[in-house]
Amino acid sequence: MPYPSRDAPQEPSRFQNQDEILLGLLSAVDRDSKISQRTISRELGVALGLANAYLKRCVSKGWIKIHEVPRRRFIYYLTPQGFAEKTRLAGQYFSASFTFFRRARQQMSDLMAECAANGWHRIVFVGVSELAEVGTLCAYDHPIKLVAIIDPVHIGEKFCGLSVKTTLSQCEPYDAVIVTSLSTPEKVFEAVKAEIGSDRVLAPRLLRLALPQSDKSRPSIEAAE
Repeated sequence: MPYPSRDAPQEPSRFQNQDEILLGLLSAVDRDSKISQRTISRELGVALGLANAYLKRCVSKGWIKIHEVPRRRFIYYLTPQGFAEKTRLAGQYFSASFTFFRRARQQMSDLMAECAANGWHRIVFVGVSELAEVGTLCAYDHPIKLVAIIDPVHIGEKFCGLSVKTTLSQCEPYDAVIVTSLSTPEKVFEAVKAEIGSDRVLAPRLLRLALPQSDKSRPSIEAAE
């Protein structure tokens, strides 16, 4: 079965919070004052209406000013307050990114160790993401072979040397699956579990999956740290 993936603009997930969207919007306007709202929507991966709402919020706070030019087009530019807010958000984002990397590396390494201890040496990731990228680095420290990564949006591509597949049925023989999707981890976990059962499906704690009580006994997929 195909697995859920972020293939269309949607509401921001827990890993794409309001500050991240604001930073992306301010950065886009700073880079190109003639950028369109449709382009902003596409770059941020959110619905056009949501991009418009965030733009209006930035205008109301005095971070962005808008000038209308001929042919009903608009030019956006950052105010001094907008530059200051962009700088603040960037510093906050990089700090959070470092924290994410440190947690992801520790938790993915723990999962690799758990797999090796269970005799699971051939692993598949589900979800192209920063988490999957960290996981490929952690695999070098354990007797683990990454077989493939599943993500319908990136089908046929290469990700960190891994072939991107549509479904598990297309993969070489594997022993276990690790959920690495950041956009729809719950849906991905349920889809994989329905196909192969829950015993061989794992996910790092930072995904905070809401699992049935019977699954919460496994430390590697607890709902919280």
